[in-house]
Parts: sequence; C-alpha cells; structure tokens
Amino acid sequence: MFDAQIRPLVDRLLNPVGKELATRGVKANHVTIIGLLLGLAAAVCVAFQLFDVAFWLILLSRFADGLDGAVARASMTTDFGGYLDIVCDFVFYSSIPVAFAAAQPENGLASSFLIFSFIGTASSFLAFAIFAEKHNISTEIRGKKAFYFLGGLTEGTETILLLLAMVIWPSYFIFMAFGFGLLCWVTTMTRVYAAYCQFSD
Repeated sequence: MFDAQIRPLVDRLLNPVGKELATRGVKANHVTIIGLLLGLAAAVCVAFQLFDVAFWLILLSRFADGLDGAVARASMTTDFGGYLDIVCDFVFYSSIPVAFAAAQPENGLASSFLIFSFIGTASSFLAFAIFAEKHNISTEIRGKKAFYFLGGLTEGTETILLLLAMVIWPSYFIFMAFGFGLLCWVTTMTRVYAAYCQFSD
C-alpha cells in the first residue's frame, strides 16, 4: 500500500551507496544473498527467542534488499538478479513465521495461516506479472523493476513493519499473524479482480 510512496525516498538514500559499491566491484546478486542470510539469521534468533537481535538483523536484511537494486542500477541489471531478489524476499518473509512456530508450538496454527496467506499474495502477484509481460504492460510507479509490480493492501513495506512489530511484541504474534493474514487475503482478492478486469476476454 505504501511502497509507491516510499520508493522514491528509499532510492534517493540508497542510490549513492549503491553507486559507490558498484565502483568497488560489488555485485548486486552478492548483496541480495547477504540480505537473505541476514534474514535467515534473524529467523534463527526468533526461534531461540532472541528478539532484540532479530530486530536489528531484520533491519539489516531489508537494508540489503533495497541496496541490491541500487547496486544493480549503478552497474547492470539482469533478469536473473530480479528473479533472485524476489525468491529471496519470499523465503525471508516465510522464515519468520516458521521461526515463531519453532519458538513456541502454540504459535503453529497462526504461523501456518500467515504462510498460507503469503502464498495467496505471492501467487496473485507473480501470476499477474507473467501475464502483464505477455500483454506488454509495464509500470515504474514502484521504481524500475525486472517485472510488473502489482500493488495491494499488504506490500513489502507493510510486511516488513509486521515482522518488526512481531519481534518487538512477540506475545502478540498470534493476533498479528491472523490479522495480517486476513489483510493478505483482501490483497489477493483485489489482485484477482484486477487480473479479471485486465485479462478477461
């Protein structure tokens, strides 16, 4: 929901850093992998209930996730880089709910529901991108991307804020997981409707 508004500010902050790293030979894909590893380290910390450490690792992970695009823009963007970025994002997003289930078994149902809901948003997002490419539909409202980014109520910004809130207030994980999961299904349904309006014959 807020990605389009926040993206220009993030790009202005990260582009100079990305340009400097690119001149030093840093590859965007390396930054992407570092971001994923930091995110998975955050998940391990959540599983061991080291929530303060997890908070900072999530922030660092998402900083790297934004920085990889800045490095790519300053050097060379590739289709594989865009592919790797989205795969790592979804692996990271799902790792935190799994970690909460590992931390406390009573979180299992809420964790499963949230991941189930992520599948809805992910599939509706990626499927739209496939057919947008087929129909030569493009947009740069969320910055220059490797493929079409369809918005919604629960986008990257909201998901990151959710994960941070969960490690700040872990005792409310179940409520946040079910609540955000329901919002994810609103996003999924609006995307399905958008696809119906765009692609139905």
